[in-house]
This record gives sequence, structure tokens and C-alpha cells, in this order.
Amino acid sequence: MEYDEQLTLKRLTDKNTRREAFAEVVGHFSQPLYWKIRQIVLTHEDADDVLQNTFMKAWLNLDDFKQISKLSTWLHRIAINESLDLLRRRKTRQDQTDVMAPSVSSQLLGDEYFDGDQLQALLQEAVNALPDVQRTVFCLRYFDDMKYADISQILNTSEGALKASYHIAAQKVKNYLTERQS
Repeated sequence: MEYDEQLTLKRLTDKNTRREAFAEVVGHFSQPLYWKIRQIVLTHEDADDVLQNTFMKAWLNLDDFKQISKLSTWLHRIAINESLDLLRRRKTRQDQTDVMAPSVSSQLLGDEYFDGDQLQALLQEAVNALPDVQRTVFCLRYFDDMKYADISQILNTSEGALKASYHIAAQKVKNYLTERQS
């Protein structure tokens, strides 16, 4: 059965069909949200945890969804915010312990779910070195080829600010790669 957002939204508002409709939402959006989250948090385990938190938060806040934006935009916003929250919590803990963590590229190359080569791992390391918001904008624009208007809805910011953020992030990634390959 093909996904019909309007029908799904109608079923989500009906208490009798809500659970079944939400199960369809989870089935339809799990894979794209997983990969979006994975670009931000990098590891499979973290992406799974964030994905689960995303759907739990969506389920608990279904009555607050005003249907101003598309369901996919709302879910992406939750997923990205949950991803950024995880990174902030991890950064705070790491700052407190001040322990050297393995590099992103070595983590990725050791991850059984990562099927890229050294250059792809280095690109991910460069992207991971970006500040959280720049990394998110870069991933949405570069990897997903998402339009600035859509990113603007997800991140609730202006297109001009997004373009500036993307340009700065792209320059930082380019510089990082240039330095590491010299």
C-alpha cells in the first residue's frame, strides 16, 4: 500500500486508528530518518537510539502536531534536535572527563556497518569537526541535496543564514581535507 500523508494524518487524529497509523508512519519513515540521524551522530548504535527517541517523542506529542508543516518535516525536526542533543550531552561528558576519544575515521573504519573507504571516513571526520549546526546544514544540503527552503522549515531559520552557514561549512571541510591529504 502506498503511503498517503493526508489519510495517515486523519487516522492519527482518530483515537481508534492512531496506533495502526503510527505504526505505518514508523515503517515509512524509519529508514530515511535513520540515515539522516546517522550522518549527524555517525555510529549505528547512536543512530538507533536517537531514532527510537525520535519516534517516542513524536508519539507522545502527536496531539501537539498542528499540521502546519508536513509530517516528514516535523519528524525530521525532532530527529535532528534529538541528534544534536545527544552530541551536546556527549560533548559535555567528554569535556568533564577530558579523555581522548578515537578519531572519527578510525571509529568508522572499525564499524561493521560502514562500507566506505579511507577518503569517505576522512570526509566524515571533516564533517564531524564542524560545529553542530554547520554540520547539520552541511549534511542536509550536501549529502541529501535538500533545498534551503526545506532546511529552513526543519531548522526554523532563514534561508540566508543557512546559505552562509553552508558556505562556511563547505570551506572548512575543504580546508580540512586539503590539510590531511598534503
